[in-house]
Amino acid sequence: MRRRDFISLVGGVAATWSLQARAQQAAMPVIGYVSSRSAQTDAHLVAAFRSGLREIGYLEGQNVSIEFRWADGDYTRNEGLVAGLVQQKVDVIVATSAPTAVAAKKVPRGAIPLVFTSGEDPVKEGLVSSFNRPGGDTTGIYVFAVGLGPKRLEILRELVPSAAIIAFLVNPKGVSTEFQLKDVQDAARAIGQKIEIFAASSESELNAAFDKMARSKVGALLVGADPFFQVWRSQLVDLALRHRIPTVYEWADFVASGGLASYSTSRSEAYRLAGTYAGRILKGEQPSDLPVVQSSKFELALNLKTAKALGLIVPQALLARADEVIE
Repeated sequence: MRRRDFISLVGGVAATWSLQARAQQAAMPVIGYVSSRSAQTDAHLVAAFRSGLREIGYLEGQNVSIEFRWADGDYTRNEGLVAGLVQQKVDVIVATSAPTAVAAKKVPRGAIPLVFTSGEDPVKEGLVSSFNRPGGDTTGIYVFAVGLGPKRLEILRELVPSAAIIAFLVNPKGVSTEFQLKDVQDAARAIGQKIEIFAASSESELNAAFDKMARSKVGALLVGADPFFQVWRSQLVDLALRHRIPTVYEWADFVASGGLASYSTSRSEAYRLAGTYAGRILKGEQPSDLPVVQSSKFELALNLKTAKALGLIVPQALLARADEVIE
């Protein structure tokens, strides 16, 4: 075979492979993953989501593609991010967090189904008709984040029984802030605990809130359930330690970063389940036939290093109930 003919043959084969690869890529279903948080804060959750997809037989880059969109704590971006995925004509949208899911519900999506992970009651938020029969084109995982405020307050009081004033930090722009305020204030009133409210929805406001806490001489801090605080997790933990304020957070991620304590459901399990639901919908199942899953595994995390640094002695009864202890 002459060299010119050989080169032509190789070129033809390469072109054929290229066309086949493009055809496969074009036929590959696409999942739109949109989060109110950031790529950094969601890294372990994305891993859990991919794990759920694998259980159903989907491997990213081989037979499914994932388009990621991040609001980085700016909720005003959520609807635009969802609208972009709709315009791209993805096959299913996965909205992670209540603000994102609520935004996705507002955006006209045509026939694109929606899978959510939400810390708020999805029925009250209007995401689904009921847990067992979601109806329509939406289903997902309810992770109970918002409703655990009173339990976190109880844990904080066990850790710091001498705290005359407990601060409650909320995001005034959060979709569940009003509910959380009522829930925690009612719980505090029932046990005779004085609560002082602080608000922050930006980095500068976080710094200002902690300065105000220092002037108010609060004895402990409860951080509200909100994706914004997850985006600023490291700064929140640093501020609490710098001001020597014992703090209970929403998720165990905060404790791993040096926070004192957290109480929540298992987010990794929730995102794995969201992955399985997205995969099942890609295989043809209808969202209306997939009941909303309610997380049932609750986790108490404690950081004994931080407790020691704050001069706290963790009660043995609380330590015995902990699912994760950092020593």
